[in-house]
Amino acid sequence: MGSKRLCLFVTLVVTALASASGQKTQSFALKDGAGLEPHNVKFEPATYQGREALRITTLSQQDMAGFAVLTGTDIQDGTIEVDVAVKILTPPEVRMPGFTGVMFRAKPDGSEYELFYLRPKNALAGNQSMRNHTVQYSSEPGFGWYKLRREWPFVYESYAEIEPEKWTHVKIEVAGRVARIYLNGASKPSLIVDGLKGTNLHGAVGLWAYPAEESYFSNLKITPAAAAPIKNGSDASGEWDVKAGTDAIAFESALKLARDGNKLSGTVETEPGKIVPVAGMWRDGYVELSFPFEWPAGRDGAPGPTTAFLDGWIDGDRAKGRIRVDGRADGMWTAVRKTESANGN
Repeated sequence: MGSKRLCLFVTLVVTALASASGQKTQSFALKDGAGLEPHNVKFEPATYQGREALRITTLSQQDMAGFAVLTGTDIQDGTIEVDVAVKILTPPEVRMPGFTGVMFRAKPDGSEYELFYLRPKNALAGNQSMRNHTVQYSSEPGFGWYKLRREWPFVYESYAEIEPEKWTHVKIEVAGRVARIYLNGASKPSLIVDGLKGTNLHGAVGLWAYPAEESYFSNLKITPAAAAPIKNGSDASGEWDVKAGTDAIAFESALKLARDGNKLSGTVETEPGKIVPVAGMWRDGYVELSFPFEWPAGRDGAPGPTTAFLDGWIDGDRAKGRIRVDGRADGMWTAVRKTESANGN
């Protein structure tokens, strides 16, 4: 097949697939507030650094974010691109890193959403810990920055080379339970979230802002992609073969779970012949588990009793998430339901 015919064939196939799936790119210049539903914000057309944009500020100056949901948008998987900038209004002696972000898979009333947001001034800090707080993921309700940082330090945030009062191009890729954020045309993501916390598998896009600053948005583009074959509601009950790999140790174990409403209980074999109790919660297929763990001698870290924590999603007969052995290790875990106890999810 000649190169011209091949190109034509590929174009026709891509066009046919996009048409069959009903996917269509949506573009919004964001020169006014058309189609935006405000929540504790006001917006107005503006020109910022020579670019036409939408300026968003909060109505309340309390420590509470505001946002505008773009009605008529609904994305499960795909790409969101937008240009953002933030102008900090506090005096120089008042610490304010700037906060501005993009919501996705949001409910129309804004009661639930996933969020990537930026703290551009943190990228200029001389303190490396503060620099690592430049890019942040959170999910509302229930998974704000404080909970994620305390329970999973530096997993849901990272450094990026950006600055306040300058335009930053944001690209967010969402695929199933994974989201990546790319900044200023970079080929590598600034932050990867493998295991989104929200239960919404699709929803609207929104623009997120904070008090004591002006947030600017321009040139929003939403490109849906074919949805990953996942669904919520998978049960945790049954027997599981678990594999965990961390920055300090790796291990395999047998896990048994029973569910009573949102409450989980069971046992796990932490080493041959040693069975310990497991406690946790279930939320529409998302699980949080904890159990006592004996840290082995001969490894980095003080030997002795500690606690292991597992968070993650169950999709049918497979599961995946993060593991933290308190004060000792951090990593990922996977699990497969034993066939003899599979319940058909």
